[in-house]
Amino acid sequence: MYGIVLLLHILAATIWTGGHIVLAVVVLPKVLKNRSPEQLLDFESVYEKIGMPALIIQVATGIWLAFNLVPGFSLWFDLSNPVSKVILAKLILLGLTVGFALDARFRVIPSLNSDSLVDMAWHIIPVTIFSILFIVVGVSFKTGWLY
Repeated sequence: MYGIVLLLHILAATIWTGGHIVLAVVVLPKVLKNRSPEQLLDFESVYEKIGMPALIIQVATGIWLAFNLVPGFSLWFDLSNPVSKVILAKLILLGLTVGFALDARFRVIPSLNSDSLVDMAWHIIPVTIFSILFIVVGVSFKTGWLY
């Protein structure tokens, strides 16, 4: 079961991170150059259909994997345990991602126009960085880089 859950987690991470890299590196520069919120919204409407389920799968499988490694939610915050430090790093990245996503969804996107595209870029770039850091932190479960 562990292998299947880990595979689903990695596949979802690939979709989430890959989509955000494409958004930040390919789509966003064109959107900013053309000052076209429509291009951004077109990408978001297509990507959201696979990106959001991927994020949900990541969160669900991530919780399962964390409980498998450190059984007990309260133990995830035990900084004397190196694995708990990595779990906590993932939780912090998740919190940051959710915070930026909620701000974008409820404040920026409803009034998105050519003048607010830079504000949206200030949401896209950090979430892309967070998604890459999710992978770096995840790899450290096996490599021990972070502990």
